[in-house]
This record gives sequence, C-alpha cells and structure tokens, in this order.
Amino acid sequence: MVCQICKENPATIRITEIPKENWEASEADPKGHLSVEERLVCEDCAKNLNLPHAPVVQKSMVKIWKLIQQSARKAREEGGLSCPDCGMTLSEFRSKGRLGCPRDYEVFEAHLTPLLQRIHNATEHHGRLPGMKESEWKKQEHLSQLQARLEEAVREEAYESAARLRDEIQALQ
Repeated sequence: MVCQICKENPATIRITEIPKENWEASEADPKGHLSVEERLVCEDCAKNLNLPHAPVVQKSMVKIWKLIQQSARKAREEGGLSCPDCGMTLSEFRSKGRLGCPRDYEVFEAHLTPLLQRIHNATEHHGRLPGMKESEWKKQEHLSQLQARLEEAVREEAYESAARLRDEIQALQ
C-alpha cells in the first residue's frame, strides 16, 4: 500500500479515527456501530502530523528463530517441573489456576513469587488471620523469631545465648 498523503512512500502506519461527533453512544447508527475513518500513511507523514507512533522493527529470520528456540527451551524446562506429593505439573497449575497441595508452594516457588508480587504487591501475608486474636498472632510471630535465633545460636555454638533464648521461649510458652 502507498501512503494516502504523499502517495510516494509505502504505508506502514494505520490511523484509525473516531470523529468527535461519534464519541457519544447516542450518535451511533441504529445497530450500534460508530463511523470510523481509517488512513494508511508512511512514517514521514505520521511525523509531520505529530501522531504518536513507534517505528516498525524488522526482525531477521535468524532473530525470530532464536526467539522461538528460547521459548521452546523454556517450555521444556518448565514442563518437566512437577510436585512429588500430588503430581501437579506447572502447566496444570497454569491452566487450572490453583495448586493441588501445600507442597506445591515450595515446588513452584520460583514461578509463584513473581506472580504473587504482581497480584498482591507482596510475597508475605500482612494483616489479620481468621480465628486468631492479634495479640496471639504477635506472640506466635515472636516465638518463631526466637526459635530461629535459637537454631542459629546452636549452629554457631553460642551456647550461652542459646540457653538464654531457650529460657525465654519456655517462659513465653
């Protein structure tokens, strides 16, 4: 196609305009269709019209082939991932949209973390827990932190601080 403005260069941009008088739904024809004006123009004419556009990027066959190979490799790698407990595969999770068992959170963690970050803007739960008072939840959270510090102290063979942490945990329990 040739540019409809300069009638010289090949048209690479399609401009679709809805006239202002058709912006309201009441202005549509009885079937509900809006009148639309379309023009095919070249990049130079589009620049002269101050239209927002991005130049068309021509990809070589080699680049396209490499993209296809990368996509196939990624699909093969991800397709082999499955839960040893329930047998759910990553492709099953993606098609169903729900997990099969609690272990799936560990097995598919690398794929779930970005998904949860995108959906909830966080990867940890913040807020109330059903059936648990806030004071009880804070106590449980403090206990789990102390137990983690106790394990670390034992690993580092810091037995005095481990004994102190053990006593503190017992007092809270």
